[in-house]
Amino acid sequence: MQRRSAPATIVTQAEAPPSATPGSCWDKETTPPETVTVIVPTLVQPAQLTATGEVISPPIYRRAPQEQITKPAVQRWFETPCSDELTPEYISSLQRALAVRGHYNGPVTGKLDTRTRRAIRSFQQPQGLDSDTLSLAAARVLGLAPALLPQADTAPEG
Repeated sequence: MQRRSAPATIVTQAEAPPSATPGSCWDKETTPPETVTVIVPTLVQPAQLTATGEVISPPIYRRAPQEQITKPAVQRWFETPCSDELTPEYISSLQRALAVRGHYNGPVTGKLDTRTRRAIRSFQQPQGLDSDTLSLAAARVLGLAPALLPQADTAPEG
């Protein structure tokens, strides 16, 4: 089975999930449906009957393959760095960070080219995201975005 995702584009806030923070940027990973091919009988010619219902000739069936969906397609939102953050300097840092981790083996160009997108996908796949769009979570792991600090359970005293 081959997994594919939709073309990588960072979508605007208007296309973000309902829970999105205003001003944040998002993309969707689309996992195609899983299917199996089954052989099913397909009616080629119905039975021919007399006026009294007696069978003159039986129905004729042909066995034909048919795709059946075993798991529907799934769309999953994920937060991304916004496009204005993806400067040549940022992309250069991304390429270096991916190279250090063994995912990128090209020159540091500062361009979000095919080779860089392949490296992003290679880095994110083991984390469960099959996309060549950099997720904010992956950017944090790579040290390219601020880490989230845990929220305190209680307010400070004072």
